Amino acid sequence: MKPLAITLGDPAGIGSEIMAKVIADPSASQTRPWLLVGTRWALEQGARVAGVTLPEIPTVTNVEALQGPLGLLEVGPHQPEDFVYGAVQASCGHAAMAAVEWAARACLRDELAAMVTCPINKAALHAAGYVGDIGHQEILARLSGVTWTATLLMTPGLRVAHLSTHKSLLEAVRYVTRDTVLEKLSLLQQTLAQWGLVQPRIAVAALNPHGGEGGLLGREEVDELVPAVAAARARGYDVSGPIPADSIFNRAIEGEFDVVLALYHDQGHIAIKVHNFHASTTATLGIPFVRTSVDHGTAFDIAGRGVADARGLRAAIAVAEAILSGTLGDA
Repeated sequence: MKPLAITLGDPAGIGSEIMAKVIADPSASQTRPWLLVGTRWALEQGARVAGVTLPEIPTVTNVEALQGPLGLLEVGPHQPEDFVYGAVQASCGHAAMAAVEWAARACLRDELAAMVTCPINKAALHAAGYVGDIGHQEILARLSGVTWTATLLMTPGLRVAHLSTHKSLLEAVRYVTRDTVLEKLSLLQQTLAQWGLVQPRIAVAALNPHGGEGGLLGREEVDELVPAVAAARARGYDVSGPIPADSIFNRAIEGEFDVVLALYHDQGHIAIKVHNFHASTTATLGIPFVRTSVDHGTAFDIAGRGVADARGLRAAIAVAEAILSGTLGDA
């Protein structure tokens, strides 16, 4: 059985700590081997911070060398003498990027079943010289050579895809066009069907207050969203909307829709994190392999204190397994 790769994220953040907590949890279930990708020094630091004892984790140099349930493939720099938790450091940006790129390329070579990512820090990536990639989604799109990607956030009782994520609010509004909405609806429809959620009930959020009030509060609904929804329905998709954002998420939570298409970052992220922050996870649509992640950042404000919550990482691993088994629709 192909292993699941788990990248350790930025060493100055909470990634290694939550990974150590998951590994040390005796109740943790594991259906396939885990290949940790990152630096051993960061993982051992995380275990000390978490106050847990790690099992023996052999170092491997490639996927084929992984024989047992757990292994570590070391990529990234040695621990810098001036390393501190909770601070932007170029060396940590290098470590985070090296792990993500290695795991993604192994997925593209079909050596891994999927990859799960611990959080990276955008400022640390920039400090390390990676100025073209804003986050995981952009890195994975670049490595995969794809143009259309999307973020899907999931938490028990609510799924939210995003038309755009890492754009300013002004740019995100300009991105709301018939063609971009229809393209994202098509990507969402096709990917969810592949993942076991056949003919998903998709609801499109409105952009403006009260859905634009027929054009009185903005014309994006009239000019862009309604035509996009009509075109998607003509393709046979079960799509509703646009529906005002102040009611659409509650309707989805109550079971009316399987997934909501939010139109910009905070419109969807706030709904997910208010509903159930600690169990929320992220998946990337549009790349040719499965990638899930925690839905939180490096948490520099609590890094190194041993108080980080590992539930999100456990959930991200579970979601990856559900996607791989085609049972996401049952989750």
